[in-house]
Amino acid sequence: MMFDFLKRLTDIIGSLVGLIILSPLLILVAIAIKLDSPGPVMADTPMRAGKNGKLFRIYKFRSMVQNAHEMLEKNPKLLEQYKKNSYKIVNDPRVTRVGKFIRKYSIDEFPQFFNILIGEMSLVGPRAYYPYELEEQQSHYPQSRQYVKVILSGKPGLTGVWQVTGRSEINFDKRVIMDAGYVKRRSILYDYWLMLKTIPAVVSGKGAV
Repeated sequence: MMFDFLKRLTDIIGSLVGLIILSPLLILVAIAIKLDSPGPVMADTPMRAGKNGKLFRIYKFRSMVQNAHEMLEKNPKLLEQYKKNSYKIVNDPRVTRVGKFIRKYSIDEFPQFFNILIGEMSLVGPRAYYPYELEEQQSHYPQSRQYVKVILSGKPGLTGVWQVTGRSEINFDKRVIMDAGYVKRRSILYDYWLMLKTIPAVVSGKGAV
């Protein structure tokens, strides 16, 4: 269909242009991460659920200390806050100094241009959810199952509706309604509008944790 063709063409061109323009920044961030704390430049995050539920590894700059996920699992209080707050932790003690800055302005997400280029993600789409997040939250919000099914019919995006309207301030039950609504809409002009809205949302840093 025309929408799918234009969306993929936009993804290829947009990701290539983004990687070329941002390459100096990506190099500087990589150096800053290595100087700030021991560990790899890229985050070792759990697999995400992509289109049709297919698992893939998302590319992100490391914004936390090494073994952050192991630390979370071994800290009951931190784990409780993580699940209670829609899988986010305010003032997360695992976040590094450089990590706080790149998370606030979503710079840690820029390596996802590689995911977009190879077709695992799109410039605009639903959040790339963790499989366990979907399972646990659907049990907590049974009404969300219908929306999750719609969400998994599309590719996750670097940006999307919830990212430009509150980011981490929006809970799962409201987030999936937004994401499902986006997938059903299928409008390339709406994609372009959301990309434009992303710029002030990122610059302001509002809703980031």
